[in-house]
Amino acid sequence: MKNLLVITALGEDRPGMVNDLSRVIAEAGCNIEDSRMSVLGGEFALILLVSGKWNELAKLEAGLPIAARKLDLLLNAKRTEATRRRGHMLPYAVEAVALDQPGIVHQLANFFSHREINIRDMNTASYAAAHTGTPMFSVHMTVDVPAGTHIAALREEFMDFCDQLNLDAIIEPVKV
Repeated sequence: MKNLLVITALGEDRPGMVNDLSRVIAEAGCNIEDSRMSVLGGEFALILLVSGKWNELAKLEAGLPIAARKLDLLLNAKRTEATRRRGHMLPYAVEAVALDQPGIVHQLANFFSHREINIRDMNTASYAAAHTGTPMFSVHMTVDVPAGTHIAALREEFMDFCDQLNLDAIIEPVKV
């Protein structure tokens, strides 16, 4: 059984942040298993899944407050376990684009939640349309659809739902 720690980091965007934090992790003898990193506004945000022996993770946890002050980062850490899959799930990709408006993420999350479909991964972006400058919004998700779900019916419900919200969207199996 792997010992795992999730670390979140947030700080003013600057060159070298990944280098600095990954050094702290490596010096504790730990390994970065998985990560997500992005600049959001003027801040750089990181989410890391770190593995190591129990004593290495304890050393890392103990050193994080010092690293946070030294690197001028907000750091949080939480022990976790390996992902447990619930039954047989089929990964589907969801993409949607629309005029930017409040509530799109909530409405999509609500649609999937009511059908017991888990959102595994999500990325969103707001941007200006190429020629008009119109505020646009895009979302890319990976969802876990229970294997017993009638996919054609789900797709039809989803497309009707998106038509009501004026979202241009697709849902399709994840291509490996």
